[in-house]
Amino acid sequence: MKPIEIYNDKFLNAISWFMRVGGISLFPFIIMREYKKGTPGGQRTVNHETIHFWQTLELGIIGFYFLYVLFWLKNLLVYRNLDKAYYEIPFEREAYKNQENLIYIKERKAYAWLWYV
Repeated sequence: MKPIEIYNDKFLNAISWFMRVGGISLFPFIIMREYKKGTPGGQRTVNHETIHFWQTLELGIIGFYFLYVLFWLKNLLVYRNLDKAYYEIPFEREAYKNQENLIYIKERKAYAWLWYV
């Protein structure tokens, strides 16, 4: 199973409230900036968002997004910084650490994000 890739700047601009969003995984879609299509940066974004796709499959759609928001709120209380709260979410930590490894998805163990809690 693979995510469905969509390139749509208007949507990403509309949801960029706190920080500029370059891509987002909204199961079963990956939505990315149009300029990234076919670029090395685009491959990296696809890989990053595909990691989130698999995290969502593991936890179920509601489970993933519930935990994502819960981790973000906890981090916001701990760090009192929007960026730090985002980057310390275990799902994001796994995705950022492995986004350059284009074969990571093939070798990734289920629930690998738990190593980043």
